[in-house]
Amino acid sequence: MANKTNGGIISGRRILADFKVYSRGYLRNRFGLFFGLIFPVILILIFGAIFSGTSTGKVTAYVQNNDTGPFATPQMDVAGQFVTALNSSGTLDLVMVPTSEDMPQYLANHSASDGIIIPAGFSASYLAEQRVNVTVYGNPSSSTSSIVSGTVGGLANYFNLQRFNGTSVIGLEPATLNAEQTKYIDFLIPGLIGFSILVSPMFSLVNISSEYKKTKLFKQLSLTPLTKMEWLISKVLWYIVLSSVSFLLMVGVGIMAFGAHVTLTIWLVPFLVLGPTLFAALGMLVGTVSKNPESAGVAGNIVTFPMMFLSGTFFPISIMPDYLQGLAHVLPLFYVIEGLNNVMVYGNIGAALIDLAVILVITAVVFVAAVWFFKWRED
Repeated sequence: MANKTNGGIISGRRILADFKVYSRGYLRNRFGLFFGLIFPVILILIFGAIFSGTSTGKVTAYVQNNDTGPFATPQMDVAGQFVTALNSSGTLDLVMVPTSEDMPQYLANHSASDGIIIPAGFSASYLAEQRVNVTVYGNPSSSTSSIVSGTVGGLANYFNLQRFNGTSVIGLEPATLNAEQTKYIDFLIPGLIGFSILVSPMFSLVNISSEYKKTKLFKQLSLTPLTKMEWLISKVLWYIVLSSVSFLLMVGVGIMAFGAHVTLTIWLVPFLVLGPTLFAALGMLVGTVSKNPESAGVAGNIVTFPMMFLSGTFFPISIMPDYLQGLAHVLPLFYVIEGLNNVMVYGNIGAALIDLAVILVITAVVFVAAVWFFKWRED
């Protein structure tokens, strides 16, 4: 029978047949089923129940100073002094927001929750010993928001102590972008969806491709009407279905068990399609270029584990050191999770489209490479 290494016309019927065979085998594999569907749900239950966090690096905070003067002397610009002190605190990395911007909308457009508003008349009120509040936006359950509010509160106490012997003149007014979206679980769900999208196709395809190559099963498949492109497409389709089911399970558990508030829109679909496609192709690529199953397993772990813990799966990358944040931005899973956060939590579709474009480019490159190195027959 003719070798089908280079394929020919792709047959939907053959893809569907292979999809059915593979999905039945997968559903009978309790180990694969556990890590594909049950394990992510267990993670949601554990982290949703016991979450706590700390931070070691600077936290980005958006600051809008509405008290711009003019002032007769620099000493009367208390708002400017307050911003300078915030910038010198060692815990915050300030981003100044123009006074013409609506702060809640600006934060939403930048997929951020930590913001500080210094009101107009701040300096005059302070000098006149009149009560004035600094508005602090944040997510109360987030470790980064705790750092921002703690820093602003500590600085306010310092200013009060310096002039009024501790009398509370400068106070804090906490605020959130969306009163409902203030739970850790809201931010955890997108991370664990990304985790599920990564783990199942990546580990499965690394193992399958290396084992099939070792046992010459690819060679036997090459003697059937099935082409290598059809074989790979059927696997991708299966993991799209599996990831979608896992998505529904995790969102359902998050909502029912912890009262999560996430936005579900049609913009989630591209991430649930491209994500599994990317990591199925990446797993295929790692497995096929490895010499044996043992080295494939090691290579798969080397590729996968940094993405698990450095892409914002369990906690925001903003609390990581700068060098780790830089590393996170070269990991494909980062853009999947960031895109899911932008859609489900922040409603920032513009930023999500940028993430989607990055994923699309990476997926195209990896998929082409996987097909190029994927051989039915070994030379």
